Amino acid sequence: MFKSFFPNPRLFFLSVVLWTIVCIALWYAGIDQLGAMIGLPNPAPDAPPVIGVTTFIQPDFVWFYIYFAVMTGIFYAAWAYFAPHPWQRWSVGGSVLILFVTYFQVQVSLAINGWNGPFGDMLQAAVSKSREVLPSEFYGRFVVFFSIAAVAVVVSSLNYFFVSHYVFRWRTAMSDFYLGHWQQLRHIEGASQRVQEDTMRFARITESLGVNLIDSVMTLIAFTPLLIKLSANVTELPLVGTIPYPLVFSAIVWSIFGTVLIAVSGLKLPGLEFRNQRTEAAFRKELVYGEDHAGRAEMSIMKDLFLNVRESYFRSYFHYIYFNIIRLTYANANTVFAWVVLGPSLMAGRISLGMLNQISGAFSQVTSSFQYLVSVWPTMIELLSIYKRLQAFEAQIEDKPLDSIEQEVASA
Repeated sequence: MFKSFFPNPRLFFLSVVLWTIVCIALWYAGIDQLGAMIGLPNPAPDAPPVIGVTTFIQPDFVWFYIYFAVMTGIFYAAWAYFAPHPWQRWSVGGSVLILFVTYFQVQVSLAINGWNGPFGDMLQAAVSKSREVLPSEFYGRFVVFFSIAAVAVVVSSLNYFFVSHYVFRWRTAMSDFYLGHWQQLRHIEGASQRVQEDTMRFARITESLGVNLIDSVMTLIAFTPLLIKLSANVTELPLVGTIPYPLVFSAIVWSIFGTVLIAVSGLKLPGLEFRNQRTEAAFRKELVYGEDHAGRAEMSIMKDLFLNVRESYFRSYFHYIYFNIIRLTYANANTVFAWVVLGPSLMAGRISLGMLNQISGAFSQVTSSFQYLVSVWPTMIELLSIYKRLQAFEAQIEDKPLDSIEQEVASA
């Protein structure tokens, strides 16, 4: 699944984590200040925030772009030299590009959150008539917003195009690898489907979950300091009272609670989804044989096979009842949680509309990042099922015993 596309996967992904830590440590150890030596200084501490699309070409941003290109270039060159791989331009170089675009999209979210502050204050001034708001100012704010949105749309569209090719290349690498061992694999139940369909689904879902995880981590890094700064006017929580950094504390506690709750309630689902796929594969395989041989796919056999499909799905439907009740209850509670947290400060009048917009946006970003597993758990169920199916290929190629669930279903 991985070694067909990535060079020495375990060492590669470990090196990604370690090199990322080194790069972040060097950046905050002083490299972020070195841009001033080439005319790319950081903004002054008391400088007003830049609102609009020009935020992406500020000197400190350009310096980071240069630093990112240099450090990732070193990483790519090292792997190309020490462990050359036929797919390294896509697996290593492509992953670097996806990582940068993910970072850039987080910065777009920060730029929009920065726009929310002055826009909300302008609305409050217009409604309260505390000052005159001219049409040019009002509509000019939307021009700024759409300039940011235009950049986001172009970058996201190009990224979608690139990721589509990236995923297909990964599928190609897996297909070539498994087809090279086809004589060992063709006797496994549903082997053709695993090569034709599961490889594409595995590559697509893994890429998506990986990008979402990176996006969550980057969002936390970007928005947590902002949330701490915005906590100045939010000093207490309902029932809890006054505590340090109440917004960050409540976001962490609420997210951990939801993650544990969803994970525990969905423990059985990956195995059930795997069994669904196995019974479907057996049913489909007999139908395919029936296309070429008149003596196959007899009604009595097909009824038995379909009964297995029915029982497998009905079992999973039952378990999805309590999982969806828990998941949807938490999701609905999550929509009003921020308002509950901000209740005392709102009623005390310590938050303006612009600040409320910024706090709400930052709080939502931070809680969504902490709730990574909550949001992706249904997809994780699908991925784990596919992983179990492809893992049977790996075991067969390496002459290892099949997974217990494969043996259980095969003997059923």
